Amino acid sequence: MRTIIYPKVTLVGAGPGDPELMTLKGILALNTADVVLYDALIDPVLLKHAPKSAIKIFVGKRVGKHSKPQEDTNQLCVEMAKKHGHVVRLKGGDPFVFGRGGEEIEYVEAFGIPTTVVPGITSAIAVPANAGIPVTKRGISESFWVVTGTTTAGELSRDLALAAQSTATVVILMGTKKLAEIAETYRKAGKSHLPVAIIQSGTTREEKITAGFIHDIEQKALENQVEAPAVIIVGEVVRESMQLAEVYREFVKMEIR
Repeated sequence: MRTIIYPKVTLVGAGPGDPELMTLKGILALNTADVVLYDALIDPVLLKHAPKSAIKIFVGKRVGKHSKPQEDTNQLCVEMAKKHGHVVRLKGGDPFVFGRGGEEIEYVEAFGIPTTVVPGITSAIAVPANAGIPVTKRGISESFWVVTGTTTAGELSRDLALAAQSTATVVILMGTKKLAEIAETYRKAGKSHLPVAIIQSGTTREEKITAGFIHDIEQKALENQVEAPAVIIVGEVVRESMQLAEVYREFVKMEIR
């Protein structure tokens, strides 16, 4: 007897890194997966929520491939859904915050395959919060920007120059390689003494925080060997973290001297 396949794709956000920060709805989706396509930043422990019989395929960056990895992943979603049924596309953070989730959904639906989106906790808010940094705080910051450090053209987003002129907190994702440009943007805005924190591998056991100011953050990042993935937070709210209080107390002492 031939088994009838009902193709379906569920786009799931896995959260900022700590596997316990994935939503219950995301875990329930994994429980019913026939195929799981997962990214590089996914904690492998999450795959245990999928049935043992489910096919698990890593779709992170593939070195040496001439075709675009995103196009490969889009096609794989469709192929696996038609062949096996329920595909869970597992992505870090929230798939609609610089995660290309919208592109994947559009591609899959163009083939008439039903889709569902399970939002994830975005690293733009959760990573600062885990380090005690509130992206907004009464009397300090009334709003926040989330800006990509690297656009599809490989450049720093032009929106950063606008954000730097505001009093808002600015959270920059995928910006570690653009740190020099980010610092220069703020220096041009006359904000060399604005606090900055770079949080590498946020919410995980490998979390590493580098804090300082626009004028010294490049040197500190070099000394601490900061690497991606990391979230950069710029704004007075960085001082509000109890974890980073000593950094800014030391600066005040130096100024008094």
